Amino acid sequence: MNKSELIDAMAADAGVSKAAAKAALESFLKNVAGALGKGGRVSLVGFGSWSVSERAAREGRNPQTGATIKIAAKKVVKFKAGAELEGGL
Repeated sequence: MNKSELIDAMAADAGVSKAAAKAALESFLKNVAGALGKGGRVSLVGFGSWSVSERAAREGRNPQTGATIKIAAKKVVKFKAGAELEGGL
């Protein structure tokens, strides 16, 4: 399912216009990204939770040359599925 299909499904389920469903989805995504950007955590009981964690710097290899390269540390977003989501799969 892509973003436009999700908007169509949300509009049909909620009985609202596609424009209202798109606005709601974009607001949700903006607020989740904002909370994660501040280092917070977003949790939807039953569905799952998003959090930010640090990935340590490490060494890797260039697959073309075999040379060792340094991969910088960075922050990554992690998602852990909730019980209802895992049970429904």
